[in-house]
Amino acid sequence: MTTQEAEAYIESLKSRGSRPGLERVRRLAEALGRPQEAFPSVHIAGTNGKGSVLAYVSTVLKSAGFRVGRFFSPAMDTDRESVQCGGRPIAKKDWYALLGQIREAEESFPEEERPTFFEALTVLAFLYFKEKNCDIAVVECGMGGAGDATNILPAPLVSVFTPISLDHTAVLGADIAAIAAEKSGIIKAGCRVVSARQQPEAEELLSAAAERCGTKLRSAYDPVKTKISLSGCRMDLGPYKALHTGLTGSCQPQNAALALTVLEELAECGFACTEKVIRKGLEETVWYGRFSLLGRKPVLVADGAHNPAGAERLSESIRICFPSEAVILLMGVLKDKDYEGMLKTLLPLATQLICITPPGTARALPAFELSECALRLDASCGVTAADSVEEGLELALLLSGRKLPIVACGSLSWLGRLKKIVENKENGRRKKD
Repeated sequence: MTTQEAEAYIESLKSRGSRPGLERVRRLAEALGRPQEAFPSVHIAGTNGKGSVLAYVSTVLKSAGFRVGRFFSPAMDTDRESVQCGGRPIAKKDWYALLGQIREAEESFPEEERPTFFEALTVLAFLYFKEKNCDIAVVECGMGGAGDATNILPAPLVSVFTPISLDHTAVLGADIAAIAAEKSGIIKAGCRVVSARQQPEAEELLSAAAERCGTKLRSAYDPVKTKISLSGCRMDLGPYKALHTGLTGSCQPQNAALALTVLEELAECGFACTEKVIRKGLEETVWYGRFSLLGRKPVLVADGAHNPAGAERLSESIRICFPSEAVILLMGVLKDKDYEGMLKTLLPLATQLICITPPGTARALPAFELSECALRLDASCGVTAADSVEEGLELALLLSGRKLPIVACGSLSWLGRLKKIVENKENGRRKKD
């Protein structure tokens, strides 16, 4: 398959939208030899923190010498980034070859049984892990749990739950109980179950689902003696003292605690990691868009908070790292998110809000609509709608005066673009020097 053919095929897949049910993805996987059965897995569901936990667990396992596949969404830059082995995205030649296999397999399907893009991507990832003889795969649910395409996995070694809060309510349910019930669908007989601290109704549902499958819910360690700075987090977790993470922000001690608890369960399944490896892996974990530091003069941080719960954690990080300063907020969101709830949390911390329209997606909320919502909530905050990510960043830098911190947040779909812009500016500066 050529580049042009691959791009055309991907566009045709994306045009099919999102449709409920596992029938299509199961049929595709069946036609391609059920690749999901070729490797053991860790399956992660939840609302916020899934990517960070995936990054910690997979990085530690890689540090221990295991061949680790990982699958997550959305990708920051290209679709290929969602499918990785050994911490590296799938190579173009493998990407094209596997897309060709999927297209050939689905050509004989009736139109209504052909896969969506995410379903095809999921099967492609599992085919890749099979081809690469992965020792284990760490897989993030795209949305939900029971009805998510990734749930064609057989019983994982560990089913993992990050904190569950309100998001995608039109699809998953209007309250915590309904959302937790949907996400609990990744629990299967024979797996271990580990969860972050949950709201009572979510914990009750997860615990009941685990018991129905003949197992028990294990709660993650509670971090103690935590210290959070722009350079990372330090904490005690259970028997481990003074652990350090490369990722920072108020949510990272909890994410690291969940990952460490998962790793302890995996050790009982033949994937043991020494304390030295665990320390090394946690410290070397990289995951962009999680209170990630992009610059220091002025401080520029990117965070993929895209719902009210994420905004609450981001506000905690801002208060910890910038206790005596108001920040410049650079924000772009999708129109199906509770952006008003996010603004209510974040606007009190900002002296200026610059709104951008996330590029390249029909789901983007126009910058002027976000700015109008912000002005209704807080007319005292300076609010501007920028025409592009580039213009938004330039305005933020100007308003900062190289002093006030800039916090970019919202949809991950535009934070990848921001990272490229910053890197290009830095590369241009180095060439001049």
